[in-house]
Amino acid sequence: MGRYVVRRLGQLVVVVLGATMVLFACLFVLPGDPVGQIAGSDKARDPAVIEQLHKQYGLDKPLYAQYGMYVGKLAKGDLGQDYTQSRPVTEILGPKLVNTAKLAVTAMVFDIIIGIFAGVVAAMRRYSVWDVSVTFVTTMAIGVPSIVLGMIMQRIFVIQLDWFPLIGDGGVRSMILPALTLAIIDAALVAQLARSTMLEVLRADYVKTAVAKGLSKSTVLFRHILRNSVIPVITYLGISFGVLLGGALITETIFNWDGIGLALITAIQQNNNPIIVGVVTISVAIFVLLNLIVDLLYAALDPRIRLA
Repeated sequence: MGRYVVRRLGQLVVVVLGATMVLFACLFVLPGDPVGQIAGSDKARDPAVIEQLHKQYGLDKPLYAQYGMYVGKLAKGDLGQDYTQSRPVTEILGPKLVNTAKLAVTAMVFDIIIGIFAGVVAAMRRYSVWDVSVTFVTTMAIGVPSIVLGMIMQRIFVIQLDWFPLIGDGGVRSMILPALTLAIIDAALVAQLARSTMLEVLRADYVKTAVAKGLSKSTVLFRHILRNSVIPVITYLGISFGVLLGGALITETIFNWDGIGLALITAIQQNNNPIIVGVVTISVAIFVLLNLIVDLLYAALDPRIRLA
């Protein structure tokens, strides 16, 4: 197990380096000067100032040299310097990552409670009114784009009912609505996935044997059915959590939530490459770490899985 973890952490380094290398190459070919936001308007730009800024941020060097400097700083936990604020990227993105993590964890709680509960009840009462209702509602929810869902919820609960603030301030009240917007679609997918996997497990021979042995319904449900049907759900939740931690761009923009998704949109508008590369680096690292955690949960839930 220990060797497996070490190998996966080595893969994390390779994936992060590969992602940042591709991103550096893409940013290099894009038009525009990154220091333009600092220098001011075209008429006010002084060639001497532009040259000085390029030297200050290392933009006068070839792409491979810039990337080498970035990797060297990254090994020390340094994501570079922001162009517009002249502050470390880690100092800027740190509080924003915390805000995004709050939103992601809240959305995950809604996903697990609503999605798994609805899927389990639908599977245990197959073809009932509850099963048909869950299938219909989740299918409708999956088909609604998040931007449409967010705008509808904002209009109803913010503008008309005035239950929640319009601008996210990091508090609990301002967090509920964007978290629900993120959770509704994911919860619908989790419910359908939980229902389908549970229906497969219900037909398994070991479940029929457990029932024939006279075990209680709760024992059969929690020890045999849920434990063996939850692995695909955990896989999806791990990927979804990684997406949320990487920044929910649309939702954070709609609700003006000060997370790394909103920071990425602002950085793209300002041509602020250090913030863009920093957000992507953090997102890739989070994805690989969450995949490792999901794999370890596989072994904990199913002893048959061996991570050799």
